[in-house]
Amino acid sequence: MTNNKNNTLLLAQSALFVALIAICSQIAVPLPSGVPINLALLAVYLCALIMPLKYSLATVGVYLLLGLIGVPVFAGLKAGPAALFGKTGGYLIGYLLCAAVIGIFRLKLSSFLKRAIVMAIGLIVCYTFGTAWFMHLTGLGLKESLGYCVIPFLPGDAIKIAAAGLLAPKIMHVLY
Repeated sequence: MTNNKNNTLLLAQSALFVALIAICSQIAVPLPSGVPINLALLAVYLCALIMPLKYSLATVGVYLLLGLIGVPVFAGLKAGPAALFGKTGGYLIGYLLCAAVIGIFRLKLSSFLKRAIVMAIGLIVCYTFGTAWFMHLTGLGLKESLGYCVIPFLPGDAIKIAAAGLLAPKIMHVLY
């Protein structure tokens, strides 16, 4: 494939992944903490596993930028600076960090177990940044913040990691 055709394909895939992250953000279950359970990380995992690092980072960055400028792409159709920089904004920014971790190791992830481990590390980075942000803005302690923002999500996150780990190679086989 020529370089121009490859770049065009990657840009089209990037646009599709921006849309997928936005759609998956709306498939959400609200919780009392204000941090919804949604499928956005599944889309971020797939994006980072399938696309080269710079494209996956640009994709997640465009998603965040769209939300920042007011396009309702965040969970619950939220948007704007208040959504991105509010108490759950650290998790949104954590999507970018998660994609970076996965993207760095992307070409070395030849087995399901390796993919799952790297996605789990990306999730930990996302949770660490997001929880620190949440604690800073709410004044809550670590134990309470983990109870609101991390522990309820772990079973769903395990399912998302398993799904992405199984789906990504199949999608890549079709695309490439």
